Amino acid sequence: MFSGLVEEMGAVKTVDRTLGGTKLSVLASVVLEDLRVGDSVNVSGVCVTAVHVDEEGFSIDLSTETLKKTTLGLLQVGDPVNLERALKLHERIGGHLVTGHVDGVGVIRTRRQEENTILMTIEAPSELLRYCLPKGSITVDGVSLTINAVTEKAFDVAIIPHTAQVTTLGLKGPGEQVNLETDLIGKYVERLLQGSGYGSPKAPPVIDRDYLQQRGLL
Repeated sequence: MFSGLVEEMGAVKTVDRTLGGTKLSVLASVVLEDLRVGDSVNVSGVCVTAVHVDEEGFSIDLSTETLKKTTLGLLQVGDPVNLERALKLHERIGGHLVTGHVDGVGVIRTRRQEENTILMTIEAPSELLRYCLPKGSITVDGVSLTINAVTEKAFDVAIIPHTAQVTTLGLKGPGEQVNLETDLIGKYVERLLQGSGYGSPKAPPVIDRDYLQQRGLL
């Protein structure tokens, strides 16, 4: 579990793509403090496992599912990435509860400066937008953000100067893809309501000859 508060920006050191899979090595410093092999790390919004750790960084293996559902498979040597270690139970949660299980990929459509803030509009799949609401939380490339507004195809967020300086969001612009994770609590609430019959309405039955015969009406 993570909070969406990025600890540092790292950089991709190597990319090894083979028939057996894809492995990345990442240059880092802050997150190496107590990182061990087998620990979880959030890399630009994706929860991955450190399979090797040394004084310069760590290495991760990317599964087929990760390559399919996230932007990590697009990374090249030198690309910056957001890094966060897993939370400890006694720590404050300054952002919101983040699992690192990416729901989908969005695309930055607009970026504009308003005084000291960067305003972004990010297009997202409809199945993700259903969990988005104004003043709700969303994770964009591992960064916990507050949603300003939601439309049929996108949502708006504001990037303050600190976030722009210490995360990759300050470097990204229109056309670039980002990993998205919607609010965890909202997904659980929807699931529980569906089980209780209060979720999405069921499709109306098809009234045909078979339907009438089964009910003794013919």
